[in-house]
Amino acid sequence: MGLKGKYTAQIAVVASAVALSLAAWGAAALTDTEATAQAGDGGKGRTPASQGKAPAQVPPVKMPESIAHAAEAGGSAVNITIDDGPDPRWTPKMLDILKENDVKAVFCMVGPRAQEYPALVKRVVAEGHRLCDHTVTHDTTMDKKSVAYQKQQILDAKKMIEDAAGGAKVEYYRAPGGAFTPDSRHIAATSGMRPLGWNVDTKDFERPGTAAIVHTVKSELSNGPTILFHDGGGDRAQTVAALEQVLPWLKEQGHGFSFPVRSTP
Repeated sequence: MGLKGKYTAQIAVVASAVALSLAAWGAAALTDTEATAQAGDGGKGRTPASQGKAPAQVPPVKMPESIAHAAEAGGSAVNITIDDGPDPRWTPKMLDILKENDVKAVFCMVGPRAQEYPALVKRVVAEGHRLCDHTVTHDTTMDKKSVAYQKQQILDAKKMIEDAAGGAKVEYYRAPGGAFTPDSRHIAATSGMRPLGWNVDTKDFERPGTAAIVHTVKSELSNGPTILFHDGGGDRAQTVAALEQVLPWLKEQGHGFSFPVRSTP
């Protein structure tokens, strides 16, 4: 090979090396650009895959299994709770009284009753009250039954009430007759319902007379803020009359109205 041929070959080798270097630099630059886009550059150059990433999910708040009695508002606020309905005769009357006095309450409903009167359940929700699961059959001996039975009573009723309400959530669980167990409280809490007790039992289900119901509220309110009434299970004319007297009296005594606590402060 002559001098000219050698020189031409050397030029070709150098040109090839330069081309390979430029290709490698270009690939590196492209990789750096993609990395910058994926790391976040104000949304410029973001790939479809990065755009489709779901936001981080906030873990649900754990519901306490202890039985609630306190009022969310604290202080001298009281909680009105009404059990065993809904009832087509008595629930509307109680809703009217609550509305007239601008008071919200918790309605602890029996599953099949809610299923039978969905319009009443929807009215309860529409007027700003809260829902409570009071089981399927109101079995006051639930604490002596199997865990499977307790679960069926609680969860089936919850679904019945929520379906009747059009999807509104049931926020509390109250055991019939206060027959709570550690298992029933756990079942309720893990389903998003706070176990709910009471401090003042008006015993209105015994129909002791309107004056006796009112007297019980006045004499036992020092026990705590959660008051128990009934809109189902029989003739509730005495309860309706008592509620008409009790709500204004509570206001006169300086009490506000609240809902029972759901989470631990």
